[in-house]
Amino acid sequence: MKTALTIAGSDCSGGAGIQADIKTMLANGVYAMSAITALTAQNTMGVTGIMEVTPDFLGKQLDSIFTDIYPDAVKTGMLSSGALIHTVAQKLADYKVKKIVVDPVMVATSGAKLISDEAVDTLKKELLPISTVITPNIPESEVLTGMTVKTEDDMIHAAERISREFGCAVLLKGGHQVNDANDLLYRDGGYVWFKGKRINNPNTHGTGCTLSSAIASNLAKGDSLDEAVRKAKNYISGALMAMLDLGQGSGPMDHGFAIKADF
Repeated sequence: MKTALTIAGSDCSGGAGIQADIKTMLANGVYAMSAITALTAQNTMGVTGIMEVTPDFLGKQLDSIFTDIYPDAVKTGMLSSGALIHTVAQKLADYKVKKIVVDPVMVATSGAKLISDEAVDTLKKELLPISTVITPNIPESEVLTGMTVKTEDDMIHAAERISREFGCAVLLKGGHQVNDANDLLYRDGGYVWFKGKRINNPNTHGTGCTLSSAIASNLAKGDSLDEAVRKAKNYISGALMAMLDLGQGSGPMDHGFAIKADF
């Protein structure tokens, strides 16, 4: 069995973060491992508390994983300080990881900034240049480029700029800010659009975490980047179409919609 590692924060309500990543990896046929960067107190209505781990302890988690069960692919999510980002980038380089999906969690869908300017600088200098693909949303692409992104042409220009600056592929997520669910993959000097199905489901908690984890799972299994993204988009659509409805806010998806268990 292929293996995948998520390096991210915990969501105690189970819809996003480490919990969503592990569910996604299981559903996509790989063995999931996790290194936790922070505990969060959150639910479908918002985040009420964050407690980061120390860089030293995060490093110990990563050493424990890489020296025993080496992951075939890695995804990163919530990394809220420069020190944690530095630790992750250093360990991924030290252990010569080849397949790295970075979900640059910087700006919430609401527009709220989630990490400091210092952390953004460390992300740009140390983690993005060693990544295989990064998966920013529109506000995050604006932070990375200094551009205003309002149209699909803007998305192309922003993704091209990010790819050239950091030497990685970019999956720029359109979402409702530009289009319904059409994402742009820019790689190797060219791009391809992945058209998403419009699904009328307000419960979208954890979609970014889930998408990046599904891509990492598919890369771990040996898929090309284009195929990994295509499969991940289809998986997200299925999880949304299952119409799970939990919580009083923007609820989680059904990560196990395709699992038919006998137990």
